[in-house]
Amino acid sequence: MIRVLVVDDDFMVAQVHRKLVERVPGFTVVGEARTAAEALDLTAELRPDLLLLDIYLPDMPGTEVLRRLRAGGGPEVDALIITAARDAATVRQALQGGAVSYVIKPFDAETLRDRLLRYQETRRILADGGAPRQTDVDRVFGRSVPSATESSARDMPKGLTPESARLVERELSRAGEVSASECAELTGLARVSARRYLEFFVQEGKAEVRLRYGTAGRPERRFHWIGPPRA
Repeated sequence: MIRVLVVDDDFMVAQVHRKLVERVPGFTVVGEARTAAEALDLTAELRPDLLLLDIYLPDMPGTEVLRRLRAGGGPEVDALIITAARDAATVRQALQGGAVSYVIKPFDAETLRDRLLRYQETRRILADGGAPRQTDVDRVFGRSVPSATESSARDMPKGLTPESARLVERELSRAGEVSASECAELTGLARVSARRYLEFFVQEGKAEVRLRYGTAGRPERRFHWIGPPRA
């Protein structure tokens, strides 16, 4: 479980971010900070894996929080910037401070989900301490590597992303067969979104639709994985 500290001076915004994070499988929010000083204190106390860090804080900018965390010899923690700041200087400071991603407000829920899934993938690649392959290193550093899902990303319908497609592909291939509702529960996606990804894999020839007839009503559409097995 990836532990997240939400840092934003607006209580309502922080609550929205908390809910978005906790909808993503494998993530949990361990606390919220309203100021930079509180963020530093809670990072030392709670030792989260990831900060969702705003730039505009009342006592010092989020980029200074990053700088102090890197210079202070404290607990190791990553930072995902979520902010309205969009000037090049701030983006450059965040990059130099080691931010894993930078999301500009306002954004939709799918954007944050994709960044979290990408971060989760990076942690998975580096978790075992072994020697990663070049393709793994390319993914960690944000370079495009055409996997079976990503190779057709250009042809994805609008609103679908490679990161969420990989998540659906993984769960569908493991389960063998799911309904849209079951897929939504496994992945944390909305049912409508889960069904769109499942239909995409049908179009790609990696899944097929099977109808399950009950005692009444319309038959249930179930998606059966016919692509290569995945770990």
